[in-house]
Amino acid sequence: MATLVDRTKSPGSGRPAREVLSASAIILAVGLALFAIPTMLFVIRESWSNEAGAHGPIVFATGLWLLHRQWTDAKHLREDSNPLLIWAALLVLVPLLVFARITQIVEIEGYMMYATLLVVMYSLVGARVMKALWFPLFYLAFMFPPPETIVATVTVPMKMWLSHAAVAFLQLFGYPIGGEGVRIYIGQYELLVAAACSGINSIISLAAISLFYIYMRHQAEWRYALLLVLFIVPVALIANFFRVLILILLTYHVGEAAAQGFLHNFAGLVMFAIALVTIFGIDIMLKPIWDRVMTPKTETAHA
Repeated sequence: MATLVDRTKSPGSGRPAREVLSASAIILAVGLALFAIPTMLFVIRESWSNEAGAHGPIVFATGLWLLHRQWTDAKHLREDSNPLLIWAALLVLVPLLVFARITQIVEIEGYMMYATLLVVMYSLVGARVMKALWFPLFYLAFMFPPPETIVATVTVPMKMWLSHAAVAFLQLFGYPIGGEGVRIYIGQYELLVAAACSGINSIISLAAISLFYIYMRHQAEWRYALLLVLFIVPVALIANFFRVLILILLTYHVGEAAAQGFLHNFAGLVMFAIALVTIFGIDIMLKPIWDRVMTPKTETAHA
């Protein structure tokens, strides 16, 4: 004979199950906070406080907002998770996190902490919810600094290209300028195109903000969204090309002290804003063309 169970009460207790779950949720939240807060403070101190990670707070705030916004539509997809997969992932991630925290490697610690939180989330809600929330979860990863090895690998060719392009361009206007590798010589001054000017910082920041914009505006049109994403790197490189030109001209006409002070950071901020507006402008100009080209194909396919 089947036995009816009162699901409004917790076993062996007169308290409602909802209260028990709330207490468990509070304990879990406190535990996750104690786990994640030291890493986040480390990331804020080492990354968000400089130019390379200035986009971190924006990504963090908008990512949490987007996650909360989509949770209502995704929570009904909850399913059981695979315990074996969870323990296997934790056995890999936790030692790496401990190693990164001991060695103070902010890039590894941030990503390992975030990956561990994703595993905990998977254990609570299952794969279907994670799949439904894929974009905010992917987007939030941009708040952590990329590994130095990747940055170095990517920035070297960018620095070389920007140096050669800037030298060749200014030579057309008769400036006394020459270059050797990432070093630029103009008049009595010598400049070094560093990683901050090479485009990697702008590419990461621009990619994060642009992806958020593209997803919010065109998430239902993934082909067009992918097309817009392809413009991010070229736009960032062109913006940084003009930034290098501005800094070279400031150094030559105003002096090295002025070019490397406030104006250096201001030029980076201005060029980033111009690059972001350029992405918006490309979207505004490209969308009508895309609609005209793709709509007949869609109608023909339905016919």
